[in-house]
Amino acid sequence: MRTIPRTLLACALALAFAANTTAQEKAAATPQTQGPQKIVTQGLEVELTIEPVKPAADGRAELMEGQDARVRVKVTDTATRSPLAGVRPSIWMSQRQGERATPEQCKEKVRSFLQGSLRARPDVDLNTYYVLALNSEPNISVIDPLIGFGGTKLVTLVMLESPGEDWVITNDQERLFVSMPASNGVAVVDTNTWKVVANVETGARPVRLALQPDEKYLWVGTDDGAGAGVTVIDAATFKQVARIPTGAGHHELAFSGDSRTAFVTNRDAGTVTLIDVAKLTKTGEVKTGKGADSVAVSPLSKFVYVSDRASGQVAVVDPAKAAVLARIAAAPGLGAVRFAPGGRYGFVPNPAAGVVHIFDASNNRLLHDLKVSKGKDIKGRGPDQVAFTREFAYVRSAGSLDVTMIRLNTVGKELDVVTFPAGQSAPAEADATAAAADSLAPAPEGNSMLVANVADKLIYYYAEGMAAPMGDFQNYKREPRAVMVADRSMREVKSGTYETVTKLPRGGNYDVAFLLDSPRVMHCFETSAAEDPSVEHELPVALSVDYLDKDKAVRAGEDFKLRVRLSDKATGKPVDGLKDVRVLTFLSPGVWQKRAFAKGTGQGVYELNVNVPEEGVYMVFVESRAAGVAFRQLPYLVLRASAPEAGQATAKGRE
Repeated sequence: MRTIPRTLLACALALAFAANTTAQEKAAATPQTQGPQKIVTQGLEVELTIEPVKPAADGRAELMEGQDARVRVKVTDTATRSPLAGVRPSIWMSQRQGERATPEQCKEKVRSFLQGSLRARPDVDLNTYYVLALNSEPNISVIDPLIGFGGTKLVTLVMLESPGEDWVITNDQERLFVSMPASNGVAVVDTNTWKVVANVETGARPVRLALQPDEKYLWVGTDDGAGAGVTVIDAATFKQVARIPTGAGHHELAFSGDSRTAFVTNRDAGTVTLIDVAKLTKTGEVKTGKGADSVAVSPLSKFVYVSDRASGQVAVVDPAKAAVLARIAAAPGLGAVRFAPGGRYGFVPNPAAGVVHIFDASNNRLLHDLKVSKGKDIKGRGPDQVAFTREFAYVRSAGSLDVTMIRLNTVGKELDVVTFPAGQSAPAEADATAAAADSLAPAPEGNSMLVANVADKLIYYYAEGMAAPMGDFQNYKREPRAVMVADRSMREVKSGTYETVTKLPRGGNYDVAFLLDSPRVMHCFETSAAEDPSVEHELPVALSVDYLDKDKAVRAGEDFKLRVRLSDKATGKPVDGLKDVRVLTFLSPGVWQKRAFAKGTGQGVYELNVNVPEEGVYMVFVESRAAGVAFRQLPYLVLRASAPEAGQATAKGRE
């Protein structure tokens, strides 16, 4: 199985660090931890600034634990004084107790972070992204694609009150909202902790979610009951601010680019409702067709496009006049309208006709009816979803293995079309019903796509230029009805300037490890955060844990000798004589668990036999209350157990 580009880069860099070193920086970082810090090396000037997003209540502009901090890097060519674009710097932060890292220690930190060791994780990783799977069960899988590609990558499961249907994430990637039709509510997930921090009650059967462009309000389409319409929620406080009845049927949502007007479709009524966002009142209602099945706004034309599945037409609505300006004739069976980057070209998949309609928003004319291959397609389950990278439109068909790619710069002429297989089974072969959310998501690399195949219970990773997916991510027997990327990495906000927003988890001093690949620049800056006096702090963890023999095979129903080494965190010396070293083993997501005590064998090593009941992913935690360490305070081990041998029975119990 081939790995994704970032993993290849990590391996190459780790080997490079082990083999050679380069000249040290010509100028050291300035000693202060607030304000810009600079180094000049390899013909580049690198400036790092870490500052609070908002000043403290007393006006102080110092970093504080748990509060938003903006990390900004500027990279400049010293010869030309021009910004260096497209270099993708890597940054990690790790808390330290003593002096700042020496150049050799800095190199070792970077090497360990690149290797992705669970025993040497940074406190803050500004280079990672997470793959999220919205499952048919009431949970969300959180997968780290950069650690152990081809092995265990499950970070955690976010547990919901009921299965999710749609989701949306904020621009800063810190809040995820999930609709739960069976619970009549929306879950709010903190992506720093991957915990549900609020469940917000809505109207009956919430399905579609959308954040208006300025992210002030979260809009929720509620499809059932006398008040069917939209529920409006303050995205910062999670408080419901309005319920607005709009009309009968399912509701899709779109907004004007200035966040002044919301557009809500009413499928059964065949209308689109216009709502003044500032006043949260209806300002108009436009009859668009027999039905109103989807809505999108072109950022180019500023018009609103509403598809009608029954008539096969797309109504073009002028929001200033609250009237239909034109109609684009296609074919009955239309799906959702989606606009390619730039907003000129609209794509409308048609599952019933097996085609993708492409129109030009500059003149509202149909350009193409692209027939999608139906070689082994399930009848009536043709193209139903479209997603975009910078260069391609990706079209998924529920009834086919193939994903169709359309090169965007050929839309105005003869189309350049290729396909690739995304699985072993067509998504429509799964028992799970399709979600409102998408099963296609562009990866942060910019030239790759993630494809969730609910039938295969896998998420495939495809890089442009390949004949087939480069790899896949296990979802551990769960059906991924939709996929999303939560990107926590540095983003280029303008040429040569890279930013992201993060939080320092605790007060104290931090080494900030910085890496640039080409030209190769490595340096450890520093920063610090004040402790929040309102937070009750835990005592420092006295022990560190190493899991021995963690790479050995584990088979369900057979004893596996688990050995751990406990060491004094301050001195590094092994800790013997503990009588209460307890091990918690549970089957993710917690349907089976067992606690047992391990026995010491000397040199800080404690062992016990673990026997798991079935194939799956298990998490192992260690604690010693006598040493003041609880389960959640030490790193955990992830074990993947294979199926028992044929004919071997296993007993499943719960402690």
